Amino acid sequence: MAHLQTARDYLRPRQGSFRSNRLSSIASRPEIALPPLKIGSRGSPLALTQTHELRRILAAAHGVDEASFPIHIIKTTGDVIQDRSLAEAGGKGLFTKELDAALLAGTIDCAVHSAKDLPTILPDGIAILGYLPREDMRDAWISPKAAGPMSLPKGAVVGTASPRRAAMVKRLRPDLNVTLLRGNVETRLDKVRRGDVDATLLALAGLKRLGLADRATSILDSEDFVPAAGQGAIAVTARQGDAQLAAAFAPILDPATETALRCERALLRVLDGSCRTPIGGLAQIQAGELSLHAIILRPDGSQFFEARRRGHPAEAEAIGEAAAEALLAQAPKGFFEA
Repeated sequence: MAHLQTARDYLRPRQGSFRSNRLSSIASRPEIALPPLKIGSRGSPLALTQTHELRRILAAAHGVDEASFPIHIIKTTGDVIQDRSLAEAGGKGLFTKELDAALLAGTIDCAVHSAKDLPTILPDGIAILGYLPREDMRDAWISPKAAGPMSLPKGAVVGTASPRRAAMVKRLRPDLNVTLLRGNVETRLDKVRRGDVDATLLALAGLKRLGLADRATSILDSEDFVPAAGQGAIAVTARQGDAQLAAAFAPILDPATETALRCERALLRVLDGSCRTPIGGLAQIQAGELSLHAIILRPDGSQFFEARRRGHPAEAEAIGEAAAEALLAQAPKGFFEA
């Protein structure tokens, strides 16, 4: 049974969270002259909240007005498609390809993403500059009817757009009905409130950034509900080889988050992970050691395999690759096609 925490527990500090003392340190840096940087973002409330957060921190780091970094809202294919899962529509690159095109065309200088939305392989000419300090990476459970998945009545309906979350729910409760639930965070919360579904799961990081963490009924333990690779992290992409931009962002990017994400993305790369495949992967640095917990599941949750690896943070990608190879060795032939 998944270990649950009440919504009041969501505020406990997480490794790598961006705190006010770091903001004060950044703000005290000498002013650096920068040309205006055009920042690209999706138009959803969460995407814009994340983009405004990044802009605020970047402006503080260089002692300039936030208006120096205008935000360009770009509608992506993933925002338009709401009647089917991303897996059926073509994968999570649907949330990034229009932003990538704008970068390559020079319409914007950088783009802000939820790191878990980034494809495993980026288009030619696009690179990840880095990440802001990671927020809480756990999943939140939202339901007016049950404190967690084990408390729902038989046959209850759980709505989610995530194959990973669907598989993990079915792993615990094969008797539950899991249905597609698309839309932004507020839309999904409203559908639960109206009774369209009995429960849903959302990233706690997104709820916190939107000021909606009190809507979480409980917090699911990451040991049982292993997060998606990159969950809780804000990523910045830019044109490959843009040294000036990389230097501008260097003061605000977090090395620990970058190390963890290199590990998690290496796991996905070897598994050829996409939003079609239920995969969880969480890398964390504790006491100077990097540990990774990874899981793969059948979409119906009927079979799963786990791997754990640890080592020096400098070996981040090798740790991710080793965990992926261990999972591939366990999985029967045709597992990823099932």
